[in-house]
Amino acid sequence: MADEQAVKKENSDFGISNTASDLIILFATVILVFIASSFLNVFTFLVEFFQKNPAALNSVDEIVMVLLISSIGFAVISWRRLRELKKETAERVRLQAKIIEDYETKLEMEKVICKGLHYDLEEYRKLEQDILTKRQKTKSQDQK
Repeated sequence: MADEQAVKKENSDFGISNTASDLIILFATVILVFIASSFLNVFTFLVEFFQKNPAALNSVDEIVMVLLISSIGFAVISWRRLRELKKETAERVRLQAKIIEDYETKLEMEKVICKGLHYDLEEYRKLEQDILTKRQKTKSQDQK
């Protein structure tokens, strides 16, 4: 049952794994950007813009550096979030194991209590039977 739940969590709404759906989305985005850049001729526009405005060319290297540092920063942030996720997952697994252990302990205690009550009921029935038997004997002796 736990395996079935794990498989359900890994699958998206369309019945494919989350990884596959992420790859499909990424592939579709790449195709859309390719088509858009083909029709819009982005690089031709940039070349013409920089030819008309050579002063703007001075800020290109800063833009490239900002993009490079941003990508490195996002990678570091992602790595840190991954570490946090691993810690959280380990803590959650530990707590689930503790909950299961506590539940099993509770079940064992209930079994012991049930056995004790069952034993007490049997003893009570035996005592009750003995008392009834003694009463019947005394009644039969009194009647004689």
